Amino acid sequence: MPSHRLFAPALLLVAALSGTTTHATEPPPAQPLPHFQVDRTERSVSGLSSGAFMAAQLQVAYSATFKGAGIIAGGPYYCAAGNMAYTGICMGQMLLVYPNAALMAGAARQFEAAGQIDKLSDLKKRRIYVFSGTRDTVVKQAAVNATVSFFQQVGVPANQLVYVNTVPAGHAVITPTYGNACDANATPYISHCEVNGRGYDQSGALLAHIHGPMQPKATSLAGRMVTFNQRAFAPSGTGMAKEAFLYVPPSCDAGQTCKVHVALHGCAQSAEKVGKDFIADTGYNEWAENNRMLVLYPQVNASTVPLNPQGCWDWFGYTGPTYAWKTGPQMSAIKAMVDALGARP
Repeated sequence: MPSHRLFAPALLLVAALSGTTTHATEPPPAQPLPHFQVDRTERSVSGLSSGAFMAAQLQVAYSATFKGAGIIAGGPYYCAAGNMAYTGICMGQMLLVYPNAALMAGAARQFEAAGQIDKLSDLKKRRIYVFSGTRDTVVKQAAVNATVSFFQQVGVPANQLVYVNTVPAGHAVITPTYGNACDANATPYISHCEVNGRGYDQSGALLAHIHGPMQPKATSLAGRMVTFNQRAFAPSGTGMAKEAFLYVPPSCDAGQTCKVHVALHGCAQSAEKVGKDFIADTGYNEWAENNRMLVLYPQVNASTVPLNPQGCWDWFGYTGPTYAWKTGPQMSAIKAMVDALGARP
């Protein structure tokens, strides 16, 4: 854990992130991001931890693009207001001081009026899944409660906003069988939990909430994982990695019209740190296989310029003051990837 007091909360979202190692297997060489037939009304985003903060940012700033968002252990939009000193509050780590959702909603309205984000009225048509484990010691429920309040205040209807907050989970993406014990707060930040006597399939739950009824998940995969050149969208100054990943089911390769889901890892959870765990073992690909869905896995690695030693997505301003707007360096890079997937050659 970094010694700097202000840096510590932000850089995990990681209080416990240490000792991760890169898997030895080298990914295939990067190629250009391929193009497909994409249903532009069926694009969504989700993430864990810093990826959850980023998923909320993308959903709010690009409300005209994303049908819905899955926010796993993340605080409300623009919570840190570009100030690293506020990250502890935004993670629920400060005793009796919690994020103020009304202030965040007010900031979003100001950004909307200035044209820096899409119309908030679009959020009335969007579907939001929020999760907070009762044993999460990294981003505590008080912070995630504010995320739910924020989306309520900006107009997401109650029947389109689901909050799962009774599972005794730690800080992790939750799967039915893979990963750490349910209450763990440890690398690779993937854990298995049971709900009502059955393994909880979080990727399936959030995708079904956003996109509607799904075909059964695949028990084996026939698609391909593409390693693509992320530098075409994200210069090194964004803090994003040189390479990122895309899962392509056979149906999408065959020319069928496909949905798009963006899955965002947390701090110290990129492929550089945990190998294939996030991109292959969180369940997204198995749900994508039979549901004509491309899964995009953007990547951000640890860096010194910009200063981001734990490889977190920018939810507190390390890339500059526009970080939560449509023009934010990481925001616009991810949006460009999503658009490029559906661009005609």
